[in-house]
Amino acid sequence: MKIKALKTAFPYTLPIFAGFWFLGLAYGIYMNASGFSFVYPMLMSLLIYGGSLEFVAVEMLLSPFAPLQVLIMALLIQARHLFYGLSMLEKFKGLGWKKYYLIFGMCDETFSINYTARIPEDVDKGWFMFFVTLLNHLYWFSGATIGGLVGSLLTFNTQGIGFVMTAMFVVIFLEQWLKEKNHASSCIGIGVSILCLIIFGADSFMIPTMIAIIAVLAAFRKPLEQKEIRP
Repeated sequence: MKIKALKTAFPYTLPIFAGFWFLGLAYGIYMNASGFSFVYPMLMSLLIYGGSLEFVAVEMLLSPFAPLQVLIMALLIQARHLFYGLSMLEKFKGLGWKKYYLIFGMCDETFSINYTARIPEDVDKGWFMFFVTLLNHLYWFSGATIGGLVGSLLTFNTQGIGFVMTAMFVVIFLEQWLKEKNHASSCIGIGVSILCLIIFGADSFMIPTMIAIIAVLAAFRKPLEQKEIRP
């Protein structure tokens, strides 16, 4: 039963493997270039397991001690997982101990597979979702760890590799832009970001920006949803 679920889950995760390994390696090298040993990306990829948050955490670790700011930033960056979790409540019912790991390991890609995959009737859905989650977690963990180890062996100048985080967010935004039928939400995000940058300055605009974007999108949720549905 477990082997069959693993064999069924593995092909679904292969596209994730390529992306996670590339980003994981870049993240590990980035951490090493920032002055951290491979232990940091290894443990952070294993225990935090949030790609966007882990990249941002590098700057947090290098900044002055500000636990409240770090907590708020982490909650805002990962807030979307609350909605993922609500969507998966029915699917996780009756899965016993496996549901706790499924909740912990639910990243964007894993949610997408487990929510939409058509699982064959002769495959246990609990073990299928478990192995999808485990494999994706291992891809990210191994990539980040190897990147941290390889980073210490690189002889060329790694200055500027931190731009990989900016590039990652730009690509995510562009992919979302291309998928949208209506760009109102994206335009709101851009507008609010520019406004907060002007008001708060480059060093302090991030948290006000994210709070303001969430507030504006929540206030105009119904009109935006109607525009998205309208052909």
